[in-house]
Amino acid sequence: MLDSCKLRGACNLPLVYNKKINTSGTSNADVPLADPGMYQLDITLRRGQSLAARDRGGTSDPYVKFKIGGKEVFRSKIIYKNLNPVWEEKACILVDHLREPLYVKVFDYDFGLQDDFMGSAFLDLTQLELNRPTDVTLTLKDPHYPDHDLGVILLSVVLTPKEGEHRDVTMLMRKSWKRSSKFQTQSLRLSDVHRKSHLWRGIVSITLIEGRDLKAMDSNGLSDPYVKFRLGHQKYKSKIMPKTLNPQWREQFDFHLYEERGGIIDITAWDKDAGKRDDFIGRCQVDLSALSREQTHKLELQLQEGEGHLVLLVTLTASATVSISDLSVNSLEDQKEREEILKRYSPLRIFHNLKDVGFLQVKVIRAEGLMAADVTGKSDPFCVVELNNDRLLTHTVYKNLNPEWNKVFTFNIKDIHSVLEVTVYDEDRDRSADFLGKVAIPLLSIQNGEQKAYVLKNKQLTGPTKGVIYLEIDVIFNAVKASLRTLIPKEQKYIEEENRLSKQLLLRNFIRTKRCVMVLVNAAYYVNSCFDWDSPPRSLAAFVVVEDMLEDEEEEDDKDDKDSEKKGFINKIYAIQEVCISVQNILDEVASFGERIKNTFNWTVPFLSWLAVVALCVFIVILYFIPLRYIVLVWGINKFTKKLRCPYAIDNNELLDFLSRVPSDVQVVQYQELKPDPSHSPCKRKKNNLG
Repeated sequence: MLDSCKLRGACNLPLVYNKKINTSGTSNADVPLADPGMYQLDITLRRGQSLAARDRGGTSDPYVKFKIGGKEVFRSKIIYKNLNPVWEEKACILVDHLREPLYVKVFDYDFGLQDDFMGSAFLDLTQLELNRPTDVTLTLKDPHYPDHDLGVILLSVVLTPKEGEHRDVTMLMRKSWKRSSKFQTQSLRLSDVHRKSHLWRGIVSITLIEGRDLKAMDSNGLSDPYVKFRLGHQKYKSKIMPKTLNPQWREQFDFHLYEERGGIIDITAWDKDAGKRDDFIGRCQVDLSALSREQTHKLELQLQEGEGHLVLLVTLTASATVSISDLSVNSLEDQKEREEILKRYSPLRIFHNLKDVGFLQVKVIRAEGLMAADVTGKSDPFCVVELNNDRLLTHTVYKNLNPEWNKVFTFNIKDIHSVLEVTVYDEDRDRSADFLGKVAIPLLSIQNGEQKAYVLKNKQLTGPTKGVIYLEIDVIFNAVKASLRTLIPKEQKYIEEENRLSKQLLLRNFIRTKRCVMVLVNAAYYVNSCFDWDSPPRSLAAFVVVEDMLEDEEEEDDKDDKDSEKKGFINKIYAIQEVCISVQNILDEVASFGERIKNTFNWTVPFLSWLAVVALCVFIVILYFIPLRYIVLVWGINKFTKKLRCPYAIDNNELLDFLSRVPSDVQVVQYQELKPDPSHSPCKRKKNNLG
């Protein structure tokens, strides 16, 4: 289910639609617009007819967006090469009031390019009958070319008022956060009614294993395949496997399950082509409603409109503890729920659900002194709270540079080394939201229960921007689970922006890499000075250490030289940019690797440095009792038999997984907390108000 509980302002927009409504029934056209009650809007996107052609072949790849109050609340799947698409998709939206119409926009999907606009229409919610299905035909129009015929979109809608008890509770929650009495706070028990809004109903864990006998799309008889997944508005793109028809991906990621009955995952396979549009290999779907819960399913899916198969592992699990509520209703202030949370992450439950590492509660209280993004000298700010791929939003406070949200967000922690990102945007109705500021807070640096003013930074998190945001954060986690999770692959964000070529970034990565290389050169000079006896005590100590090592180890295997594969340059000019981006990324990886090793020994993150010390101590104790040759033998047997024991296991290196959690120098700067202006201190503000 897709819930949208945002409070919107009124607007007057043109109404472009035709309705088929039964004459009987209760219309809410006369309902006062000030009615604060909530409504549930159930929409079924049926089909489109005679849509506009936007591609060269005289067809389009249409998809539909629903917006309310300028915010996207639903996005349909893409129907490829069809001007009369059939979607039959359902969306359930919670609406605070009926003043805002439903804004429907249709686009033509263009991979790698900006999607083409195919028309839009509005549906006036005040004209719908309550509790009665209504068939709606929306005539698509382009505001710039009102005479063009762009086709129609057919919907079925049902508008249902929420129950009075729920409405009363919602209003009580909005008012009660202003009261400071403990008795009043404790009287709002979390178990009474729907005080807390759980955003999704489950987790879909997907592992992309491999492809078999894919279609050859390149002149050399091979392909460079990658796969794109889509579940509602959620997307994931796999890595590219060069020059193969039988790729081995071994990638794992999660989607949120919003609907009780499941949903349909759209899967498309593509061949990567540098400098031009990627080739379509095939597509398939997974109907989650046909899969049983709490069980891993191995699926071999045949690609339609193409050749070959994809092999997946799909697991549906119960929902994580992710919710949003008002300030008066939070888990850690309810003594019973707090005890349950502490018990869940106690040291006695180390081996119970290793993926559930901890619990995070974020109170987004208010912001002050925000940037004015509108021509009126004001902004319409709302806040986005992100933890890895979990993304929640507050409501919008209109025409205010000092908004108060007073919302509580809760998350399940899967990796204690994750970074909490809080971003403030300005809402704009007809275009994307304007960026106002952002903060990034590592979970390990959080001080529980302390309300702090965080200075907002720019998009790159390298410098301050205007305004501060007040947050109160609590983290509860199991240290043993967190340590074990450090040695498995890090969760990848699937909403990250693609890397772009930047002269400044390229130069910065080159300087960082040069700095790491110079450290190695200086270390080599230091070792060489030991052989030259520049410092007799140091050389004597090195000689003793080397002699001891030679006595303990009679034989030492030489390391195999790894032949580096050189990528051939494409004989086209447009490939230069892609090569430069690759160089830029490689320099970043090399520099980050060296900086992470340095920061481990610098105790930049004490938790990780202590973990490394404990691991070394355990290894030394084991080495004291067990000869090294037996340890190497067990390690080798484990590595060589891993594929036999777990054919679909994801390859990983524990040392690299550990280093991936250590921040690089760039990330240290991004996570560094800036000192706020003393005038923003709550105590200072109270004194000023008294004066």
